[in-house]
Amino acid sequence: MKKLILTALMLGSATGVAQAQSYRQTATGVLVTPATGPSASVELSVHGTGIVHVVALPKGQKIAARAPSLMVPNPPATGAFTVVEAKGHVVVKAQKATADVDLSTGQVTFLDPDGHVLLGESGAPQFRPTTVDGKHYVSISQQFNRGTDEGVYGLGQHQNSQMDYNGEDVELAQHNMDIAVPFVVSTKGYGLLWDNDGISRFGNPKPYALVGEDMSVTSDGKPGWKAEYFLDGKPVVTQQEATIDYQFLNDQSKWPEAAKAKTVAATGGQNTAGNAVQKQTVIWSGDVMPDATGVHKFQLYGSSYYKVYVDGKLMLDRWRQNWNPWFANFEVPLVKGKPAAIRVEWEPNAGYIALLHNDPLPAPDRHSVWMTSDVAQAKDYWFVPGSTMDNVIAGYRQLTGKAEMMPKWAYGFWQSRQRYDTSKEITDVVAKYRELAIPLDNIVLDWRYWRDDDWGGHRFDPTRFPDPKGLIDQVHDNHANFMISVWPKFYPTTDTYKELAAKGLVYQGNIKQGNKDWVGIGYQSTFYDPYAPEGRSIFWKQIEQRLARFGVDAWWADASEPDMHSNLSIAERIDTMGPTAMGPAAEFFNSYPLMNARAFYDGWTAYKPDVRPFLLTRSGFGGLQRYGAAIWSGDVASRWYDLRAQISAGVNASLSGIPNWTHDIGGFALEDRFSTKTPTAADLEEWRELNLRWFQFGAFSPLFRSHGEAPYREIYEISPEGSPMRESMVWYDKLRYRLMPYIYTIGADTYMKDGSIMRGMVMDFPTDAKVRKINDQYLFGDAFLVAPVTDYKARSRSVYFPGNTQWYDFSTGKAYRGGDSVKVDAPYERMPLFVRAGAVVPMGPVTQWVDQHRDAPLTIAVYAGANGQFSLYEDDGRSLAYKMGASSRIPMTYDDSKGTLTIGARHGAGWKDMPATRTIRIKWVVPGKPVTDDNAFDAEVTYTGAAVTIGKRR
Repeated sequence: MKKLILTALMLGSATGVAQAQSYRQTATGVLVTPATGPSASVELSVHGTGIVHVVALPKGQKIAARAPSLMVPNPPATGAFTVVEAKGHVVVKAQKATADVDLSTGQVTFLDPDGHVLLGESGAPQFRPTTVDGKHYVSISQQFNRGTDEGVYGLGQHQNSQMDYNGEDVELAQHNMDIAVPFVVSTKGYGLLWDNDGISRFGNPKPYALVGEDMSVTSDGKPGWKAEYFLDGKPVVTQQEATIDYQFLNDQSKWPEAAKAKTVAATGGQNTAGNAVQKQTVIWSGDVMPDATGVHKFQLYGSSYYKVYVDGKLMLDRWRQNWNPWFANFEVPLVKGKPAAIRVEWEPNAGYIALLHNDPLPAPDRHSVWMTSDVAQAKDYWFVPGSTMDNVIAGYRQLTGKAEMMPKWAYGFWQSRQRYDTSKEITDVVAKYRELAIPLDNIVLDWRYWRDDDWGGHRFDPTRFPDPKGLIDQVHDNHANFMISVWPKFYPTTDTYKELAAKGLVYQGNIKQGNKDWVGIGYQSTFYDPYAPEGRSIFWKQIEQRLARFGVDAWWADASEPDMHSNLSIAERIDTMGPTAMGPAAEFFNSYPLMNARAFYDGWTAYKPDVRPFLLTRSGFGGLQRYGAAIWSGDVASRWYDLRAQISAGVNASLSGIPNWTHDIGGFALEDRFSTKTPTAADLEEWRELNLRWFQFGAFSPLFRSHGEAPYREIYEISPEGSPMRESMVWYDKLRYRLMPYIYTIGADTYMKDGSIMRGMVMDFPTDAKVRKINDQYLFGDAFLVAPVTDYKARSRSVYFPGNTQWYDFSTGKAYRGGDSVKVDAPYERMPLFVRAGAVVPMGPVTQWVDQHRDAPLTIAVYAGANGQFSLYEDDGRSLAYKMGASSRIPMTYDDSKGTLTIGARHGAGWKDMPATRTIRIKWVVPGKPVTDDNAFDAEVTYTGAAVTIGKRR
């Protein structure tokens, strides 16, 4: 009935029938017909205790039928609500939120239970008609909270070291290193899920344009940039160019013939380092003339080495692997009519580059919550109330799905490399870790374990992996888990492709474009269609029959953006991606990784219904957490800036509702100076320190994983025996295992309590304005404050201590006051790490794999200075029995005034192999007396499951 009413409204407006201001209460909310404005109808439906779904249909537009929501397939049932009309408004009130709709315009405002505005539409939506694959759609843009000072977080994972997005522009389009999740969470206490699967933008709705197209450029009195091309330092071409634009693969054809270097990569190779025998350099210089006064936003999209200067000031100095360019943002205050000199220096090495720009926005527009999508059927969003950011994330997971609990081993240390070539290499690595007594839980087999001409065949190359089951059995016998990379990619020559193609379940665009990949002689390829249930089913069946049956424990879904062919334009990418079984590729551009993850989840849970699924996927989308999936930050560069950028990337991924996140420790791709077989002593020293600092950060990331291109990343390969680097890496690996009782609990609480592991400081200190400006600190659970070191040779760094509590240096026990910014020591071997007063941190002994000793003594570190509590979670670590209650909790409460710790009665249904009794030791931590490596303790009790109180600290 609802759909019929909406259709009638739409058709009525399309035929010019005048609409009267009105509303009608429905079973789930209200349906409003605004008197004016661009919306034919505005429908609000209430879910749970205050989540509200808003759908506004455009007036006078023919549009395709609305597709079902992929992010929110099963929203909460409608909760109690009331509807009241007053003074030209209709007010829908639920327990936790109120929605006020202006009957004249259809504009919606959300208020908290006390009547304070949380989120309000600022003006009318902008609908613009567009056609995709012969179907009618609209582009949609809606601004909220114009002129706001709130902190805005989430939006997935991005690479520009931005924590708070208020005032920023973020494009939401899946990429190797960028994950688009159209969800924001605010310090005001609400979340906004923009329900659109296509390319979207947060901030300025206007796409960035090439400098020279949207603002004039002159050089030496001539229009355009002065472009100077050099080979081996000698000028070969000087010409005027309207724009700096070698952004995509097809743009390389514009390269001047006389400036082409003799290099393999420059002649069209992809994903290669470029074996240049001539050094290319390009310098662009010009004066840009702004049309407006204000802060202008620029983006340099680039790879290889580049620098950007504005009026002689260095703005950017970056490197990125040549085949994986990305955006670097910078801002410049400019005055209308006053030129600014820009100089761009680039060493191409077959890389990519483009300089883009957007004009300033008025301050109220710049500081707003503004969402825009290129392809839509309606304005479609969900409002999620919450008194805290944690509550908002819990509400978001009510909408999009619970974060499935990970197997316990996933929180141990993972070893990987690009790549292991043989079975022996894999088993040797696991054996070496065990020989050296360095903890390890997972070994990962990356791509190309198949024959080069058999990508997508899901078969091991028998010459290098003759006995896959024997390989995996040997890994299991050595108490490690085995993860394998599976792409959604197929060569047309494979029987797996032919099975899918026979039913129309593979895309043809990449093949029709004639693209070949970078393996061997180069092969045509394409991806399967996961939007078709049968496509997902066949894809998994092939994996199950050819890989899972050998005993694989976990899956690695690479290139799941999908990345069929690197460095294509957006239009070319869309052409490779569909049409999908649900509709045009442009409509579903961002949701491929979600549907691909569902194939693994549905397949695994049917295949092994009592074993927790685990998927690591390079891209994600809203709702990914419900499919037992984690994400990682892609093929980031091995550079100090990229290390720093991972901090905000991980925090905002977590604030997007995806709690299990990781990164390639050390960065994936290396500059030649690091990857050469004979690096200089200085380069080797820097490379090792970068890896060490990244490893220290990795130990306090949700998932702890070393991976990257050569040189090999195994601890014993990268750090010399007896070196301070080796000592530090092993110390952090062992610390990870000592902290496993704490880590597994906060991991389990992502399911049990809708919690987060990697926490923005703003989550616990939302009213502290200082934390919003800090992009390189975060909380790990509730107890730890982590301050990674991201500068070479830094032996100290500034740390801001939030709140009005006390913080302890984990290594020294030195105490710091909340509210202070302090320059703290950061010795080579240690990363600044602090623990909040009142924290109750359970620890265990060092083990070589998780649960090596289930009944091992626990040491409870209690940090004096405030009351505190912790609820230790335990279960069997692998099965789904926790969903039926097979788990236990041991509550712990610390009373600071009495100096006592009460270990409460154990509750829960118990779990397989649960120890009946435990030795529990207590370490009272006071200033100057930290927890030591040997888990020294001050008191000890035998815990039988009954409550016990341990006496005053000394």
